[in-house]
Amino acid sequence: MYGEIVHKTVINNHDKESGITIHYVNKMYDKGDIIFQTRCKVDPTDTPDSLAEKVHALEYLHYPKIIEGLVENCLIY
Repeated sequence: MYGEIVHKTVINNHDKESGITIHYVNKMYDKGDIIFQTRCKVDPTDTPDSLAEKVHALEYLHYPKIIEGLVENCLIY
């Protein structure tokens, strides 16, 4: 699952939290080793669009930091 389907499912399941997982890519979809996870609260008033905004805010905040950390700790030849 991805995109709007995830947000609709989270809301329809009355989940209390949603969030992001940053992981390494491998040959199997979403099965790479996890690098970082974080979450946000799902409010009763959330819609798929408002939940998507919360999740995107997490992505915008954390992806650059995680990528920068990975690049700084790697040797590039």
